[in-house]
Order: sequence, then C-alpha cells, then structure tokens
Amino acid sequence: MPATLDDLITRRFQDVAVSEQGDINTAEFLEAAEGVVKLFDILDSAAFYPKVHDKSLSSPGDPTKYDTLQKIVLAEAKEGDRTATQGLLWLKRGLELTAMALKRNLDNPAEELSVSFTEAYNNTLKQFHNFLVKKMFGMAMLACPDRKSFYEKVGGGKPDVHEQLLAWVNALQALLNELNIFYAKGAYDKGL
Repeated sequence: MPATLDDLITRRFQDVAVSEQGDINTAEFLEAAEGVVKLFDILDSAAFYPKVHDKSLSSPGDPTKYDTLQKIVLAEAKEGDRTATQGLLWLKRGLELTAMALKRNLDNPAEELSVSFTEAYNNTLKQFHNFLVKKMFGMAMLACPDRKSFYEKVGGGKPDVHEQLLAWVNALQALLNELNIFYAKGAYDKGL
C-alpha cells in the first residue's frame, strides 16, 4: 500500500509549541512544514512541482541558533540582514496558499482541487508574481489531480481523512495568524 500523509509526517502543525506570547518553536515549525512538501510528493503531480521546489518552502534559518521564529526575525532586524526574515516570509506565503486551498476544498465537497488552489493563489501569491509566473501557475493547475484521487492518496482510503486534514489545516492557519500579527506589528515584510 502506498504511503499516506500519516505515514510520512513526523510532526503535525497541531504539535508545534507556541508560547503564551505567541512565539513559535523554530525546529518544530520547520519539521511540520516539511509535511507540506511530503503532501505534494504523495500526489506525484507536476502541478505541485514548482510550488514544492521554489523559495516559498525554503528554510528561514538555523533552528539551533534561535528557538523561535520570532527571535530569528528580531535578531535580523538588529543586524540589518533580512535573509532569514525573507525566507520565513516566503515560507509563510506558500503555507498560506496551501492552508487556504485545502480549507476551501474541505469546505466545498463538490469543488475540484484545481479550483480551490487557483482561488487560493489569487488571494495569496498572485500579487507577488510577474506575468510569466502567473501563467506557469495556471498551466500547472491543468495537471492538478482530481479531488477523489487527492483524498485517496493523502488518506489511504481512511474514512476520517477530511477531519484529520481539517485539523492539520486549522492548526497551520493558527500558526500563520500568529506570524501575520508579528510581521504586521513590526512591519517586517516591508520591502520584501
């Protein structure tokens, strides 16, 4: 039997530690984010190859140096180097696309995955992409797997795959909300 998301994910977004102040554990968050790449790898679709392998899912920093994502950004703000800040910003944007697309698809049982991802793209990454990248995304959606195949591959036919994926997406969105508040408060995304 082919591997499912349960088989491949080492840490769920639900299991990422967040302090009372909203600080997100770096190593745990990055480990959970690797699950998104594994999700797309399970699908084995050309539609997701550019998304999985672009800068949106690149690591924003050394998890052994700073224990929270916020500390990475704060340290860079003092030093004037924004490399990891930009990496985290693009990771956040890529994860927002994924969370929005999957949430929309779970909430709309008749909607195909390509429609959910296209709508999510229009509301997240499209504003940051040039004409060529926008066209490439549209072409990639032509290779997007159908809804039925997606849920069968991700869940291995388990009846609770929708509930598990919804919990995963909701936990991801809660973490992204914390990061969005942090970025907005410090204007850390300005100029990136």
